[in-house]
Amino acid sequence: MAKNKFHDGPGPSQRQLRVGELIRRTLSDVLARGDIHDAELNRMSITVGEVRVSPDLRVATAYVLPLGGRGQDEVVRLLADNKGELRRAVAKNLTLKFAPELRFRLDETFDRMDETRRMLDQDAVRRDLDK
Repeated sequence: MAKNKFHDGPGPSQRQLRVGELIRRTLSDVLARGDIHDAELNRMSITVGEVRVSPDLRVATAYVLPLGGRGQDEVVRLLADNKGELRRAVAKNLTLKFAPELRFRLDETFDRMDETRRMLDQDAVRRDLDK
């Protein structure tokens, strides 16, 4: 059977999904409350859309987006600059042997949804869908 080129394996385990969601909620809460000792970071409103955890649970990649989409590069830089403090905050809520290393990436989900909507609104596509 041919391997699907979009997936390397069976997908994340239930434990990876649970840990990722716990990290996502914790990061969201910490950022919303302004618990980090960085005035620049605390003045921004940041959405944590998803957190993907490696199979060994040692690396967590958080997909983030600033409210309104402005200052995307600055958000990723500020989060990376404060990842030690964020990691400690996350570790308080986890019952794992090790607190995962945090990595931050821009969440491009909304851009893809907008592009999909634009494609579906094209006249040629609408004609095909109406058939």
